[in-house]
Amino acid sequence: MDSKQSFPNRSLLICLALVILVLVLLFPNPAGLSVEGQRVIAIFAMAIVLWASAALPLSVTGILVIAALPLLGAMDAKTSYSLFGSPAVFFILGAFILAAAMMKTGLSMRLSLIVLKRFGKSPAMLIAGVLFTSAAMAFIMPEHAVAAIMFPVVLDIARALELEPMKSKYGTLLFLALAWGSVIGGIATLLGGARNPLAIALLSEYYGLEVGFFQWVAIAAPVTIIMLVVAFAVLILYFGLDVSDVSKAVSTLERDLLAQGAMSSDEKKVGLVMLGTLLLWITMGSRLGLANIALISSVFLFSLGVMDWKDVEGYVNWGVILMYGGAIALGSALVSTGAAQWLADIFLSNLLLTPITFLLVLSLFSKFLTEGISNTAAVAIILPIGFGIGQAIGINPIAIVFIVAIPSGLAFTLPVASPPNAIAYSSGYYEISDVVKPGLILNMLSWIVFIIIALVYWPMIGLNML
Repeated sequence: MDSKQSFPNRSLLICLALVILVLVLLFPNPAGLSVEGQRVIAIFAMAIVLWASAALPLSVTGILVIAALPLLGAMDAKTSYSLFGSPAVFFILGAFILAAAMMKTGLSMRLSLIVLKRFGKSPAMLIAGVLFTSAAMAFIMPEHAVAAIMFPVVLDIARALELEPMKSKYGTLLFLALAWGSVIGGIATLLGGARNPLAIALLSEYYGLEVGFFQWVAIAAPVTIIMLVVAFAVLILYFGLDVSDVSKAVSTLERDLLAQGAMSSDEKKVGLVMLGTLLLWITMGSRLGLANIALISSVFLFSLGVMDWKDVEGYVNWGVILMYGGAIALGSALVSTGAAQWLADIFLSNLLLTPITFLLVLSLFSKFLTEGISNTAAVAIILPIGFGIGQAIGINPIAIVFIVAIPSGLAFTLPVASPPNAIAYSSGYYEISDVVKPGLILNMLSWIVFIIIALVYWPMIGLNML
């Protein structure tokens, strides 16, 4: 998530990024690195500062990267701009349109209310309902959209139970369940977060390898399933329950669901298109292309009269799409000029990495970097270097994608770490200090769970490190 910077701080950070760019360009060309590679590394260093600090919006930095590559002679203009047409860019565009249709018609809200209503038997069950519903919704739409949809529902529950902000532990539980459920569910499929399609786009650009929709789910879903149980245990054991009756909340959910009225024809149309899209992604994704299926499904929505272009303008996050273009172009330039391999050699000269230590170090670095910057930016920064190092020690590049993408999606502590965390924090029901310790606990537990899954489960389904 982009953090807000005051004007003086923002200006200083932008100047710092430009100074780093110039210094790297003026530095004598190192042995083993081409002139073009040095220019790409200069742009990469500048982008890291801007992406990590959010001195410029992520999308604007992406635009700057695309323009800087040909301007500085690191890549010809035609190639640089053509990379914006990556299938991953159009996949996420289609996914945004599908999510927009669910939000516009109210189908996503209806589904969340129906599921939550069934969890109102006890305070603990209601927390589980918020956690699991948020996660399930993040299987089919971006996690930030899930948090935005669930926020008013959870706020209604908190108000119905007359929970006092900053005083009620149960209020904290509700909003953390919303945030953590969205985050955990967001790693399970290619639809949950922008970092997932970006990671497979970089894999395709580097190695020409593809990861299908079902393959991603098969590899990532076990982490989600286990972490939902772990997160629920951390929430209940750490905060406890200071509410004994949630019947008022159930009444509120029933009222909200009744206010939705009967399912409209538009909701039914969106539901059928979404179901068909998911089936095609799972069964025909590798043959037809995930992006092609997403775009054709989007066209169906327009053809059925469910969406018009104004809806797209309001719901689609164009900034993420622009950031994608810059990240993919930069990743391609790092490889084609040999800069990624040169950087990897620099790291390897100081580290004695085995496949196991590679897994431990890269996943832990990905996890904690994303607590301070956008997880999409974290993938854009870490994955090119991970590919370079992994190639030198013989790591399977598909495994590297998941070693970076899954941990970078599991950030539980700070509001800046992910949009769901920020949305939940905006409720005013807890302070940052309230969530630091449990968030760090969940961060470490999620890392341990990921390592166990990678070492034990991945080989069982044919994903080997080497």
